[in-house]
Amino acid sequence: MLNTAATRRLRTSLTTGNMWIHILSLLKRKKLYAYNLRSEMQKHAGFSQGMIMNYLILYKLEAEGLIRSEFEGRRKYYYITVKGKAALSDAKAYLRKLASTL
Repeated sequence: MLNTAATRRLRTSLTTGNMWIHILSLLKRKKLYAYNLRSEMQKHAGFSQGMIMNYLILYKLEAEGLIRSEFEGRRKYYYITVKGKAALSDAKAYLRKLASTL
């Protein structure tokens, strides 16, 4: 891929601009705690955000009811909800539709 300003903006928009989709996708596979989420994001998506950004996104997702959290010992694990699975499915369908029109 060319390294132009336009392609950099596209990559940023599709990655950091849509972290919530990546987070829901990871949580659909298994429960994760915030610190572990960062390394899983790097492993599966090829990028990661800082911890503060992860916590902010997790907070917003939980406030919307797309994920829930539960303490297990000292760790706070996050799980995707039914509503979160539906939102993830809608987001993936939208991205597929968008890609097919390009």
